[in-house]
Amino acid sequence: MIHFKNIPVFLFFSLLIAAASANAEDAEITTPPAPTIAASAYMLMDFDSGKVLAENNADVKLAPASLTKIMSVYVVFREISNGHLHLSDLVTISQKAWQTPGSRMFIEVGNQIKVEDLLMGVIIQSGNDASVALAEHIAGDETTFADMMNQHAERLGMKNSHFEDSNGLPIDNHYTTARDLAILTRALIKEFPEYYRWFSQKEFTFNNIVQHNRNQLLSRDETVDGVKTGFTDAAGYCLVASALRNNMRLISVVMGASSPNARANENQNLLNYGFRFFEAHKLYSGKTTLSEARIWKGDSTNIQLGLGEDLYVTIPRRRYEDLKAAITVDKKITAPVKEGTKLGTVNVTLKGEPVVSKDLIALKSVEPGNIFRRFYDSAMLLLEKSDGQ
Repeated sequence: MIHFKNIPVFLFFSLLIAAASANAEDAEITTPPAPTIAASAYMLMDFDSGKVLAENNADVKLAPASLTKIMSVYVVFREISNGHLHLSDLVTISQKAWQTPGSRMFIEVGNQIKVEDLLMGVIIQSGNDASVALAEHIAGDETTFADMMNQHAERLGMKNSHFEDSNGLPIDNHYTTARDLAILTRALIKEFPEYYRWFSQKEFTFNNIVQHNRNQLLSRDETVDGVKTGFTDAAGYCLVASALRNNMRLISVVMGASSPNARANENQNLLNYGFRFFEAHKLYSGKTTLSEARIWKGDSTNIQLGLGEDLYVTIPRRRYEDLKAAITVDKKITAPVKEGTKLGTVNVTLKGEPVVSKDLIALKSVEPGNIFRRFYDSAMLLLEKSDGQ
């Protein structure tokens, strides 16, 4: 134990200053726990890195209500991007679509409506009738469309989701999770930024009826630009939200809240927490050379290595200087090597703790060299091996 009465005055104050600095540093790097969220399940994810910043019951299978329509819209966007569908295509409204209960766009039997207008009806008005109309137009019937939804869910890694309809009306064996919805929303925003802007639209008029977006955060917070609300008695009040502040985008999912205000408030609490205590950084660009390595027996003596896509990290605020990255390259790389082949690793740590690890890949293919190159390199490798022994 240190007895302060035996310490000279100048040293005493030096110790106080040092202690205060240490305490300030400790306070600076402390990240508080996420706020308590009154909901059946929730998830907060960084869009760029995919890092989960807060979660509870995130893998519990729950009824998604109209959050189902995020997947329905994703399927429509995919069909458009593949050239199988166009925004100007006309959809003939069936009896089944017209009589679908719940929230509606108020389409009428036999009318022909553009795909773009039906999408607005789904995204902004949460029209169950519009969802069914699009599903029937694309797949012939809603059951086949649900099969397409499930195929995309499996491809995206939504491990705990299964869809039976396009709109989220109660039906057996129809479920998803907060984590899967975050994964889906991230894919939708990433793949279709040109269409995602529609999710920020506050109202839409069709058939002389003005309907307002039920996402209250669009009016409360100018940084929020989506995504979708949902409600049934079984699901409770649900909301997937996304916000962009200072080039950082977060996705929040709240399922099973007690009221429309509660789902908005709880999403707002999650978003504020994430933006207050975390920051995102782009460390490396994808498809850019990070390292070169010797390649043996190839038509080139060097191979360029990099990442398949941009590398982002999400870390507690004011910790950027504590990040370290290390590149490890495989030894004795031998041709042929195809573009995209894993040839090493990029590891990022924060104060020695792992943050992310990504494959270092070949940015270009290297074919086998001519017979002289292969013979020469074989001889050099034998010499290296003998020297090593």
